[in-house]
Amino acid sequence: MFRPMRRSRQALSEEECLALLKTETRGVLSLLGDDDYPYGVPINHYYDAETGRLYFHGGKVGHRVDAAARHDKVSFCVFDQGVREGDDWALHVNCVVIFGRIRPVAEQEETIRISRALSHKFTHDDAYIDAEVARVGANTLVYEIVIEHMTGKRVKES
Repeated sequence: MFRPMRRSRQALSEEECLALLKTETRGVLSLLGDDDYPYGVPINHYYDAETGRLYFHGGKVGHRVDAAARHDKVSFCVFDQGVREGDDWALHVNCVVIFGRIRPVAEQEETIRISRALSHKFTHDDAYIDAEVARVGANTLVYEIVIEHMTGKRVKES
């Protein structure tokens, strides 16, 4: 169903892919948008190693919400900042692409747990996180992506 990677020597291991999902803070979520146009939107995400699923949050209305309701297949791409090797001008960038199915998280307790975990990627100020959850928690929609396929590779920008 999913294509094999053409340049398999550049492939990242599953562990490297998961490490990228855990440590990087942003990626691009791609959905099938209005009039079947691709819709890619940058998001902050949280990978939960216990469930093996990817989560993100946002408002309860908008283009992303409508697109996810119409079609549950998505892709998500995340990449690191890259490194230069030696005197080479080109960056070597690690990237991961996942394919999966998206669904809203219905349980409020789970929504709050995931929102807190996502917030901890940016700050460990629990008082701030508690205040934000109290302020906007009821209006927050959390999505879960069940990963069906994942691939990663190291790319040289040249």
